[in-house]
Amino acid sequence: MAETDTKKWYVVRAISGSENKVKDYIEKELAHQGVESYVDDILVPKEKVMQVRNGKKISKEKVFFPGYIMINANLEGELPHIIKDVNGVIGFLGETKGGEPVPLRKSEVNRLLGKVDELATQPESVAISFDIGESVKVVDGPFNSFTGTIEEINEDKRKLKVMVKIFGRKTPVELNYMQVEKL
Repeated sequence: MAETDTKKWYVVRAISGSENKVKDYIEKELAHQGVESYVDDILVPKEKVMQVRNGKKISKEKVFFPGYIMINANLEGELPHIIKDVNGVIGFLGETKGGEPVPLRKSEVNRLLGKVDELATQPESVAISFDIGESVKVVDGPFNSFTGTIEEINEDKRKLKVMVKIFGRKTPVELNYMQVEKL
């Protein structure tokens, strides 16, 4: 294999849910075969997600593109076959049956890598699902310990409109997701 500096980004399809394991398998196999110099980077795009369990905030990393791994490599000679033979790899994205793997276009690479950087730096998003009509208890703010019913949900702003009974009258109160917990 002649080593040239023509590395391009490809997308490897992997078994969904085991992207990190497959990434490790690929890295180990490349090192075992002595061809790791042909691969610059292997990425599993992730985002930070905040979950609330039993009233406690738990931070988790979630795979952003389930079933896909980005790889920056010079796919020459046997390298595509070495990667395809790794346990958990389904194949390369965009390849025709028995054909060559298709590299991502520069615009796609910039958009995906920009998204990866954005996800790494953005504040954690909260993974809580609320339903209209559901009863919640306010745990933060001036209406702390009041209970109410969800009237509206604004996913984009991560806000809820909750009808809270104050002095015997129902009053709409806008609260963010972290100010309430499910009853």
